[in-house]
Amino acid sequence: MQARSKVSIIAIVAVTSFMGTFLISAVNISLPAIEAQFEMNAIALSWVITSFLLSNAMFLLPAGRWADLTGVKRMFKLGVLLFALFSIASGLSPSGWWLIFFRFLQGAGAALTSTTGPAILVSAFPQSSRGKVLGISVSAVYLGLASGPFIGGMLTQLYGWRSVFYVASLLGVLSSMLAFLFLGKDEPNARLKKIDLRGTVLFMSGLVALIYGASNLPQSWWIMILGVLALIGFWLLEARSKFPVIDTRLFTQNRLFTFSNLASLINYSATFAIVFLLSIYLQKIKALSPSEAGTILVSQPIMMALFSPLAGRLSDRIQPRFLTTIGMVICTLGLIGFAFVNASTPVWLIVVNLLWLGSGFGLFSSPNMNTIMSAVNRSQYGLASGTAATGRVIGQIVSMTVVAVLFSMTIGNQILKNIDDQQFIDIIRTGFIIFSVMNLFGIYFSYYRGQVQRD
Repeated sequence: MQARSKVSIIAIVAVTSFMGTFLISAVNISLPAIEAQFEMNAIALSWVITSFLLSNAMFLLPAGRWADLTGVKRMFKLGVLLFALFSIASGLSPSGWWLIFFRFLQGAGAALTSTTGPAILVSAFPQSSRGKVLGISVSAVYLGLASGPFIGGMLTQLYGWRSVFYVASLLGVLSSMLAFLFLGKDEPNARLKKIDLRGTVLFMSGLVALIYGASNLPQSWWIMILGVLALIGFWLLEARSKFPVIDTRLFTQNRLFTFSNLASLINYSATFAIVFLLSIYLQKIKALSPSEAGTILVSQPIMMALFSPLAGRLSDRIQPRFLTTIGMVICTLGLIGFAFVNASTPVWLIVVNLLWLGSGFGLFSSPNMNTIMSAVNRSQYGLASGTAATGRVIGQIVSMTVVAVLFSMTIGNQILKNIDDQQFIDIIRTGFIIFSVMNLFGIYFSYYRGQVQRD
C-alpha cells in the first residue's frame, strides 16, 4: 500500500474517532441547558447520554461480525452517513423524549464506525506499527473529548444547545465525503455471509432490559432480571452457533484477550461518568457558565491525548500490561481524590486531579487496545475490534447506570436544579467511592492478563 493511501486511512479513521467523542463530551456540558428547556428530571436527563451509549452497545457486536463478512469499509461508510443524518435530527428535537430517541439512532451510526475503524487500521499496517497508528486513533478520540467541553460550552452559551448537534452533523458530512473519496472498496470475501439472528435479538433485547431495569431500581428489578437471563441465553446460544455474533472461544480459550477486555470494561465503568457529574457540579454548585465549566473539564482529555500516542509507541517495545497497570493505579488514586469533593473544594484542585486522571487513562488505553488486537488472528480483526468497542461502551453504560441508580434511590423524579446542593454533593461522593472500588478489580485483570507474543 502506498504511503499516501496509508495517510488517508489514518486521517479518515482519526476524524470519525474525533467526531463521536466530541459529541459525547460536548453534550455533557449542554445537559443543564437541555434540562432547563425540556424540564427533564435527573433520570431522564441521564438517558440523553445513556440512549446513545445503549444503541452503541447493541449494534457494535453484530456490526463487527457483519463487517467481517461483507466488508469493513462498506460498514464504515454507512455508519458516517447515519451519524450525520441523526445529528441533524437531534438538533431539531421538539421534546426531551424525541431527543433521547434520535440520540439512540445516532448511536447506531456511531457503532458502525467505531467497530470498523480499528479493523481498517490494523489491516493496512504491519504489527510493528500497530501500536503507533492505534495510538494516533486513540489520540483523536481524546482530542474529541478535550475539545468537546470547551467548544460545547461556548456553543451552548452563545447559540444554545442545539448548535452542538449541528456542528456534529457537519463533522459527519465531512467524514462521509472523506470516506467515499479516499477509503476505497473492500476486497472480495468468499466466506458464507450468514449471521445468527436469534443471538442478535437475544443480545439486543437483553441489554435493553438490563440497562432500563437497572436505571429504574427498585421498581423495575424484574426487568433487569429478564435482561440478565436473556444475555445468559445469548451466550449459551452463541457457544453452539455455526455463525455466531461473537466467538465465545475468544473468551474461554484466550486469557490475554479476555482479561484485556475485562480491564477495559472496568476502567470505563469507573471513569466515564466523571465528566457528567463534574459538568453538573461545576455549573450547579460552583455557579460557573457552560464555557467556564467546559474549559476546566478539558484538563483530563488533554492529558489523554498527550499520553496516548507515547504509550502506544512504548507498547510496541515493552509488554503493554506494565503500562496499562500503571495507568489503572493512577486512575484509581484520582477517583479516590474525587470522593472527597465538597462545595468548598477549590477549582484548581479539581483541575490537578483531572490532569492526573487523564495521564493514567492515556497510559492505559492505547496499550490495552494494542493487546486486544494482537491477541487474535487477522481474520478476527473486525470481531475483536467490535468486542473491544462493545466492552468499552458497556462500561460507559455501567458508569451512567450507577449514577442513574443513585439518582433514582435518592432524589427520584426531581429536577436537578431543585434539589439541595449538599444532597447532590453526597451523590457525587458516593459515586466516586463506588468507582474507586470497581477500578481496584481492574488492576488485577490488567496485570495478570499475560504476555503479548511478538511476530
